[in-house]
Amino acid sequence: MGKQFGNLMKTRHVVSYYLSPFEQKIFPSIPDKILNTWRRFSSSFFRVTPPFVIAYLVYVWAHDYNKKLKRKNPADYENDV
Repeated sequence: MGKQFGNLMKTRHVVSYYLSPFEQKIFPSIPDKILNTWRRFSSSFFRVTPPFVIAYLVYVWAHDYNKKLKRKNPADYENDV
């Protein structure tokens, strides 16, 4: 009557590879991924961290200095009745 399902089309010059799930490695590249993550972290850490640390220290200094400037000087009010 016709071709069976799965053989409906004939393809030429196409190579297909199938690998059973039972033949695959469970964790194929976990050590490689860990080493790659460490390499990427260590290569960018010293480029990214110093500006953030400097910005944080400037922020803390400015916040404390602003608090200090907003306080009233008690010496200005010693002679008030």
